[in-house]
Amino acid sequence: MPLKLNGPDFFDLSNLLTEDEIAVQNMTHDWVHNKFKPMIASHYQAGTFPVEIRTEMGEMGFFGSTLPEKYGTAGLNNVAYGLMMQELERGDSGLRSFASVQGALVMWPILQYGSSEQQDRWLPLLASGEKIGCFGLTEPDFGSNPGGMLSRVSKDGDAYVLNGTKMWITNSPVADLALIWAKDSEGEIQGFLVERGAPGFETPEIKGKLSLRASITGEIILKNCRIPLENRLPTANGLKAPLSCLNQARYGINWGVIGAAMDCYEEAVAYAKTRIQFDKPIAAYQLTQQKLAEMLNEITKAQFMTYQLGRLKDQGTLTHQQVSLSKMNNVRMAIEIARSARTILGASGITSEYVSMRHAANLESVLTYEGTHEMHTLVVGEAITGISAYR
Repeated sequence: MPLKLNGPDFFDLSNLLTEDEIAVQNMTHDWVHNKFKPMIASHYQAGTFPVEIRTEMGEMGFFGSTLPEKYGTAGLNNVAYGLMMQELERGDSGLRSFASVQGALVMWPILQYGSSEQQDRWLPLLASGEKIGCFGLTEPDFGSNPGGMLSRVSKDGDAYVLNGTKMWITNSPVADLALIWAKDSEGEIQGFLVERGAPGFETPEIKGKLSLRASITGEIILKNCRIPLENRLPTANGLKAPLSCLNQARYGINWGVIGAAMDCYEEAVAYAKTRIQFDKPIAAYQLTQQKLAEMLNEITKAQFMTYQLGRLKDQGTLTHQQVSLSKMNNVRMAIEIARSARTILGASGITSEYVSMRHAANLESVLTYEGTHEMHTLVVGEAITGISAYR
């Protein structure tokens, strides 16, 4: 009997996937269901992330899974990786973010722009989860316009000296390694690896979040932070370098939010079948069926859009405009499904016993991070018209 995807598959997407791709999805689904889901409600309420699972995540191949296997990675294609991100976010956006930052925003740029010495040292440690990384681009005053960054780097003898502040950095308070982007004396953006313990390197945690609570978020403060000359990524020159990293992470987001939508949809279906009002389950009412049908419709459309993204990425023809269109569609789809699912659950939906409110709150952040919905709209608008509306 052929393998099938675990979850909504109304148009039989399974028939377009290889058995290996489906096996990755099923394996990740089972791990998330058995290992992560039992603990997420308590961590979300406490505003913590179970950092102790990082080595098990490494053993499962969740970090940098498309990178060459010689570094200890899973060596997956991009569709299998996408299905993995889908299942991680089915657990929680914070879980997918933890893996996505590690793989797409730290490991990928080291592979793409780092020296062979940097690659050989760091990639195996990051792939195993022994070390945690973070990506320092966003600043307090520069998010959608990263080219305006104020962080600066200068050369001082046998060291580079970094000064600046980064904001909203996933994993920074627990990171062993930070990939920092800063401008040199000529205004060119370059990338640098900063290790925990470097003088002038601080990572205070941001408290009081109402979204992505099960994700560790912080600042990076650089005060005359000195690092060895060999810690510069030798070929990461110019704004295109950090933007290319973001495109890798956005690809994973496109898949991940489908998982969040699936989790809400499946819970809403199960609840609607068992919740009795006026002597019959609310699933028997037309308005409830309309909500469920619309959820399945949107999930199915997103599945096929994102499947094609993966195939294009594996072919090497994927464009950043296609990633932007998919992020626009999929994140909006997921947040609307989470909100609709909450209405089916009624008052129960606002409790931690159910998932829709947590996913909805998380998706408020996903809607704006790694490119706001508005910025991706303008990227697509420029692709349509040939006219830039944001420069």
